[in-house]
Amino acid sequence: TLPPAPNEVSSRAATTYRQIPGSSTTIISKAMMSMGKKKLSPLRYGSDTSSTMRRTSILRLTLCTTVLVFVAVTGVLGVPVEEKTGLGKGVVSRTMGTNTVHSHARTTPTRRTASLDLANLRPYRRDLQTQPARTYKPATTAFATVSDVDLSTTSAEAMIAASKAKRLAHLEEQAMEAIRFAVENKDLKHVVFPCALIAGDMVILDLIDRLGYLKGGDVKVMFVDTFHLFDETLQFMRETEDRYGFKAHWFHAKGFATKEEYEAKMGKDFWKKDIDEYDRICKVEPFQRGLSELEADVMLNGRRRDHGFDRAFIDVYEPGKMMKVNPLAYWTFEDCWDYIKDKEIAYHPLHDQGYPSIGDAKDTVPVPKEKWFEYAGERSGRFTGLKNKDGSVKTECGIHVDPSKRTYDRDLWDKGEVKKIDITELESVRNAIVTVYAPWCPFCKRMEEEYGKFGLDPSVPVPVMAARGDEQRELSMSLGVESFPTTFYIDDEGKRIKYPSEKRTVADWKAFLENPVEVAAKLQAELDASTETPKASLI
Repeated sequence: TLPPAPNEVSSRAATTYRQIPGSSTTIISKAMMSMGKKKLSPLRYGSDTSSTMRRTSILRLTLCTTVLVFVAVTGVLGVPVEEKTGLGKGVVSRTMGTNTVHSHARTTPTRRTASLDLANLRPYRRDLQTQPARTYKPATTAFATVSDVDLSTTSAEAMIAASKAKRLAHLEEQAMEAIRFAVENKDLKHVVFPCALIAGDMVILDLIDRLGYLKGGDVKVMFVDTFHLFDETLQFMRETEDRYGFKAHWFHAKGFATKEEYEAKMGKDFWKKDIDEYDRICKVEPFQRGLSELEADVMLNGRRRDHGFDRAFIDVYEPGKMMKVNPLAYWTFEDCWDYIKDKEIAYHPLHDQGYPSIGDAKDTVPVPKEKWFEYAGERSGRFTGLKNKDGSVKTECGIHVDPSKRTYDRDLWDKGEVKKIDITELESVRNAIVTVYAPWCPFCKRMEEEYGKFGLDPSVPVPVMAARGDEQRELSMSLGVESFPTTFYIDDEGKRIKYPSEKRTVADWKAFLENPVEVAAKLQAELDASTETPKASLI
């Protein structure tokens, strides 16, 4: 094809340039001029035809790109394709490009009552007794390679189904491998799975059963009753035990045999008065006690990367003194439901009433079903209306903490590296260095080894101590503790001099002890001059 005549090129370029004043072509023109080039002038035709044609090509390419981006953003090219993700009765129907959403009417779930109305437990298709028995079989190899399908005749719908099948097959194989590692690794003796009966947990439970580890007790299932769960949750756990033929290890607040005993002493609305203490008594303590009594050295966990930014980088395996294995780390919430439907796995009845995740009845609410599969959408209905003491919105129950909502499996410095004291003894300490810490704080965990070396160093001139501060936070704050970890030097008169730096090494602490007042002032000045936000874990 012959190129257009020079005048035609100039005319077309001029028309294009004039139709989109201030467009990206103008930007290109200014950029070229700033680089020492001649200003782009589509109205002027010179002797250099090839140069003019190159500039015209730039104009055309820029215009096409702008139009395509605009079309893509506004969805002009979108072809409505309906994607149904029914959960039981069909939870949501989304039409891509048109954003049409269908949802079912919700019914209000029952809270715990003296006599449970079993009729409320049956608004969904979930016959536990007639579900087919499942045995382990290798992941399907359907559509494992491109050669398995005839791309010249296969429809887009079939390719979507094939892609999803391949993805689920890979995820299933990976999850089973993780569970087998936890059970069969010779260095791991006691595998515990804390199960909250949410969608991901039911996937893991079913995988454990298919591998033959559930009935034989190779994996112990732990269940924490906070005394504030939905009635449906308790009933569903009993049904799940019957369905799979195992007995879970139930734990609840220490010192109370029943919810009635708890309410008689603490009050029905104790959580409204002190949410942190409620979390400690009803969630954290029984959870940690359960891990301890079951002698857990490896914990299976349902955390996934799509739960939110603070879990965005977790791996399937998290080594530590208590290994954490997250079989579903790379799954999405949608993957969980695709798998549940494919394997006909029983799921919590409240999912059919609009609850993507289920916690305490007092602060868990339904979520519009079109929001379920957004990033972090699963947990969007949790801890509704709750606030921390500092006024911030509560998003954690105290069991899992930042940066990846981890639990702590033991106290720090449990081998005698440093002298442990109670926080109430802090005022009586003299001539010592003391760190106030929380065993779940990731920053405290990071400094554990180095601070332990500091405590064992015979050249350190004063006793090295540690006091746990998260159990009596009001007292800790009254002593000047604003974050964990906080390190003080306490002189002979009982004056506390705070070490304000995040440089936590033996050498830095030794330098601090040489002249605590002067070094602290210098470090504080450096901190005040810095614009970086301190990384200490807030109380």
